[in-house]
Amino acid sequence: MIKQPRRHRTELLVIGSGLAGMAASLFALERGVGVAQVGNSGVIAFTTGYLDLLGHDGRGFVDDPWQALVRLREDEPRHPLANIAENDIRVAFTSFTRTLTEMGLGYTAPGQRNLLALTPAGTLKPTLSLPLTMQPAIPAMARGLDTLVVDFIGLNGFSAREVVANLAPRWPGLRALRIGFPDMDSGAEVYAEVMARAMEVPATRQRLAERVAPLLGSAQALGLPAILGVHRPDHVHRELQSMLGVPVFEIPTMPPAVPGVRLRELFESTLPQRGVALEPQHRIKRLELLPQGVSAQLEDAYGEVTIEAAAAVLATGRFTSGGLSADPNGIRETLVNLAVVQPEGRADWYRPDYFDPRGHAINRSGVTVDQQWRPLDAAGKPTHPRLFAAGSLLAHQDWIRQRCGAGVAIATAYKAVGSAAQAVRGRQE
Repeated sequence: MIKQPRRHRTELLVIGSGLAGMAASLFALERGVGVAQVGNSGVIAFTTGYLDLLGHDGRGFVDDPWQALVRLREDEPRHPLANIAENDIRVAFTSFTRTLTEMGLGYTAPGQRNLLALTPAGTLKPTLSLPLTMQPAIPAMARGLDTLVVDFIGLNGFSAREVVANLAPRWPGLRALRIGFPDMDSGAEVYAEVMARAMEVPATRQRLAERVAPLLGSAQALGLPAILGVHRPDHVHRELQSMLGVPVFEIPTMPPAVPGVRLRELFESTLPQRGVALEPQHRIKRLELLPQGVSAQLEDAYGEVTIEAAAAVLATGRFTSGGLSADPNGIRETLVNLAVVQPEGRADWYRPDYFDPRGHAINRSGVTVDQQWRPLDAAGKPTHPRLFAAGSLLAHQDWIRQRCGAGVAIATAYKAVGSAAQAVRGRQE
């Protein structure tokens, strides 16, 4: 193969392919801004598929996330979500979930209160929006329906017995059963993603329904690990419900899990159709900040690629995604060497008690931004007038502990792209 260097020009470059990066590309398309996106697979495959806004406020789990945001603005004024108007967050979540549904992955519309969604261990977590394949668990639990939870021989990362044991005090009508999956019941290890792809074959769905139907007994609902297809899961879900005659709901498995794979493959297949110049599974080797924009260099199978853009949104995530790196000398941002807010020394990274309810200081490290979502240097000035940042890279938030990962990703991407659009075209929507 002869490799040839190529050069592309665009209005906006989105760097990162996690939830913030994908949301940024979608919001740019909504504004009619030309966009290119580069990033490796990120950690999106490690998500449950739930879209949390704010689930824990330091006092306990949150029922009304919008009211909790009011308290957050008082308690943590530097938190990224504290610096976004409620209406902007509502618009961002509504737009994002509506677009996902239009793209073929149905999500519940964000409401006023959090939903209590099931975790792989059978505990509950508050979330603002969840896939439609998981939604039937909410009314089934609220009504206390007799429900069968099924797992499969050889499947690790999900136990129906564990789910039932943990939920029994709240949902006494549960029972667990383990069965063999069609053509994968030899006792050897099986994988949720392989099962999900098999479920896209109508014959496999039919055979699974034939195995489950005689076992339902008095059950009024059925819970399964998240295996209802990678592509078109809503279609697979509807068909299986029709075959069995009871509501069916998915429960996430331990990551990497099918709900995250669905999101990743949906974005990678659909964004190019919508006009995004997508370079998935690649890292930018060098990013130059130029007077009128940025220039990014990377290399794919066909040779070196240079992308010149009038503005860029940095959504590279934290340590797992590679946006931040830690060594004995401290924490650094890996692409542009931006200033990073961090504890004074390594001894201050963690508290002595791992389970300290206050969390650990290292988890609030990151890049600070101004009101236009431009990263600030050590002197508190914008690093570049056309460089913006979004997502978990941002400082002053502990998204895992606060159950606000999707909220930070989606809302800050919305604001960063709005500022980028204003910089590129002189407007903000």
